[in-house]
Amino acid sequence: MVNREIYLDELKRFKDKDLIKVITGIRRCGKSTLFDLYVDYLKTEGIKDNQIIQINLEEPKYHFENYMELYNYINEKLNKNKKNYVFLDEVQNIPEFQKAVDGLYINKNVDLYITGSNAYLLSGELATLLSGRYIEIEMLPLSFKEFLSSKEDKNELKQYESYIEEGGFPYIINLNDIDEISKYLDGVYNTVLMKDVISKNKIGDTMILDSVVKFIFDNIGQLVSTKKISDTLKSNGRGNSVNTIENYLTNLIDSYIIYKVSRYDIKGKEFLKTGDKYYVCDLGLRNYLLGNITNRGSILENIIFLELKRRGYKIYIGKNDDKEIDFVVKNHTGIKYIQVSESVRNEDTLKRELSALQEIKDNYPKYIITLDYDKCDYNGIKQISALDFLLGKEEL
Repeated sequence: MVNREIYLDELKRFKDKDLIKVITGIRRCGKSTLFDLYVDYLKTEGIKDNQIIQINLEEPKYHFENYMELYNYINEKLNKNKKNYVFLDEVQNIPEFQKAVDGLYINKNVDLYITGSNAYLLSGELATLLSGRYIEIEMLPLSFKEFLSSKEDKNELKQYESYIEEGGFPYIINLNDIDEISKYLDGVYNTVLMKDVISKNKIGDTMILDSVVKFIFDNIGQLVSTKKISDTLKSNGRGNSVNTIENYLTNLIDSYIIYKVSRYDIKGKEFLKTGDKYYVCDLGLRNYLLGNITNRGSILENIIFLELKRRGYKIYIGKNDDKEIDFVVKNHTGIKYIQVSESVRNEDTLKRELSALQEIKDNYPKYIITLDYDKCDYNGIKQISALDFLLGKEEL
């Protein structure tokens, strides 16, 4: 079991706070295991078994027709004289689950933790009902640092190659070869599509949906419009409408299988309505679906995007006149500009990456992240190692 330290620390930080802890993320990314790790921690803090109620609502033994049955079941098990720690996995499976969640929340001797695999969990009525009363912890598959920690061989470059081939779904560390991993990822992919996209949204044309996923996976880090996707599919004999593509993309984003990043005009200081980029939640899933590893620069860009997201940055694509900046990121320390390139040892490549950053006339920090181990400073533009950044040896 890999210790998901980032997420575990977040749960510890909010323990006993008067907030519902909501863990979201794609299926099989480790949400249930995170609960197990946290329960182990609670026990080391002196919390007894009879203070812990843990329910996975995808297990057949927990069959509740409605929210009231769930609420009554938990209420009967509560220890009336001590703090109770209640964990509900995949709570969105219960009709009107938000009413049970709200009922448990107002019980002052309940510290409540819930998970969900679809953004619907925090939309609509629940978001309104619980406004200001929850914190969201968005969970991702294993980072490269977590992946490396599970391997006996600590050769960083070798394991990076394994990481982009196998991906970061935690269970893969128990599998023996790429064939077993591919079969496992096939199950993950089809489960996500069937449970969180197709069934939930009553999608009829699954072949077009599959084509949309493959298009996005094959164009990570590229400027994409729904019209471009629609036109490409039509040229391949897949008739569709732009509205259909937009709906499918929304559904895929809501299931956490892809992420959309909008463009920001650095000079005009405004968000642009066209030319979004998309990134995939896991490179192993992409490798499984497309069957090859091409455009390694885009793959590295995707991995850096996920790491930035993991570290809590707000992320945008930068536009500065006719130049594109891979990432404009922001957190409590301010704004940073980032270019990502597999290597800049080629003089023309280095010149291209530098020029995009040099033309930004403010004084916010600027970085080039590469797989080169060279560390350089080009008049204030820092070049850093991607692997050092991913392993926490280098900070922005």
